[in-house]
Amino acid sequence: MLRTLSDNSPAKQPPKLLDQVSAAIRTKHYSRRTEQTYKQWIKRFIFFHGKRHPREMGTQEVGAFISHLAVKEKVSASTQNQALSAILFLYREVLQQEIDFHAWAKKPETLPVVLSREEVKLILSRLSGTYWLIAMLLYGCGLRLDECLKLRVKDLDFDRNQIIVRRGKGAKDRHTPLPLNVKTALQDHLRNVKSIHEQDLKEGFGVTDLPYALERKYPQASREFHWQYVFPSATISANWETGRKQRHHVSPSTMQRVFVDAVRKAGISKHAHPHTLRHSFATHLLEDGYDIRTIQELLGHEDLNTTMIYTHVTNKGGLGVRSPADRL
Repeated sequence: MLRTLSDNSPAKQPPKLLDQVSAAIRTKHYSRRTEQTYKQWIKRFIFFHGKRHPREMGTQEVGAFISHLAVKEKVSASTQNQALSAILFLYREVLQQEIDFHAWAKKPETLPVVLSREEVKLILSRLSGTYWLIAMLLYGCGLRLDECLKLRVKDLDFDRNQIIVRRGKGAKDRHTPLPLNVKTALQDHLRNVKSIHEQDLKEGFGVTDLPYALERKYPQASREFHWQYVFPSATISANWETGRKQRHHVSPSTMQRVFVDAVRKAGISKHAHPHTLRHSFATHLLEDGYDIRTIQELLGHEDLNTTMIYTHVTNKGGLGVRSPADRL
């Protein structure tokens, strides 16, 4: 005789709110960084209103929180908009509620910090090993730091002297030139990475995370060398999602700290960070006479206006105008 569930059997608990947020974000293939940031803002929003459930709140509470950030905490326009994006995502994609609040902050039109060629040389001379290679690719290829650190061995094409950037900003692939003066050093680096990978395999590790569901489709691919990160971490740690112990890539915060230290040692007073090398790449190409649309393609910009900002920071001065004082 078949047994039936009694009426007083415990009902299956629905997933927690932040778990629902994670599921919605991963469904849309947003980055891990976006997931972490959105969840942090949602938690702050909930705690700001005394841990009330968002279903019990609406436009008025959203406005109060955003106003608090702008007036009391004096956050930047980009930070304010980031918080609003996270909260609107919660309501629209998770709670299926429409919030009639669109008070986006206007971002100031600031020019990017750009290093001169001599300043780039000074900073690079203060770096060595893996960090020098990373900085060379940031400047020589115009990569974002996250794009550089997520490079896989298979993305380097030494025969064509190019790098394939997979799933860059906007989930788009693109090609960028591989600097010839870093080619030999990069090949030597990969030989060392391969030795580390082979040792990891012997010790029961040597796997890496694969995008989407490739690991289920190709179970052995995560152990193959060409899928490994070009810049692996010095340590083995647990995967944030699966808990599996593996070697991730170099931490962005580590590279940022090392770079800022190199800027200080070089005696450069500009507020420079790793992304400044990407700005310098674009500006120096423009100064060398390359077409603005070519630079747009190399940078992976969707809008040409984003690339046009570099026309205002070339070595010709403001708007390419020569000062009348130089004729005195």
